[in-house]
Amino acid sequence: MTEAWLATRPLQDRFVRLEPFTDALRDDVRAALDCDPEAWSIMVAAAWGPHFDGWWDSAVAAMSAGSRIAYAVRRLSDGVVVGTTSLYEITPAYRRCEIGSTFYRPDARGGPVNPACKRLLLTHAFDAGAVRVEIITDAINPQSMAAIAKLGAKPEGVLRKHKITWTGRARDTAVFAVIDDDWPEGRAGLDARLAAFA
Repeated sequence: MTEAWLATRPLQDRFVRLEPFTDALRDDVRAALDCDPEAWSIMVAAAWGPHFDGWWDSAVAAMSAGSRIAYAVRRLSDGVVVGTTSLYEITPAYRRCEIGSTFYRPDARGGPVNPACKRLLLTHAFDAGAVRVEIITDAINPQSMAAIAKLGAKPEGVLRKHKITWTGRARDTAVFAVIDDDWPEGRAGLDARLAAFA
């Protein structure tokens, strides 16, 4: 996905504004991620505290290479940056990408922020012609898997020892995907969920 195929631009609905990383957002994103160190323990990469600068630089480099669009997540009810999410593993030849590298402050979990972000990201990808959007997670994280399934993504299995986390653990990865054929039903489900928060 190049600029001509999947544009790097802000995405917004009534709940959140997703703002592509710029230097001006660096401190706001750092503040949002520099909390809840225990939540980072099962992540592939850490981005809190001393890990933030390397993580940020890697995300910006991937954006420059065209393989990722990293976003700051701004909650519109108070204007605060409450986390981050990305479109990544962007593969123009196959019209596919992944949604991930997602982290929200504890006070932004469990409400409209996550489904609103996913609705925006999936819409952006499918409107641009994607045929497949993957969402993957650690197979030891049942809460994450349940949340992904609620988005309308279909489970496709587990890749054993798929990634090595920043703590050195060999991670089994649960793979979910939304394909273009699934998207109308998934979009309707997300719209119904978000309507409950209106």
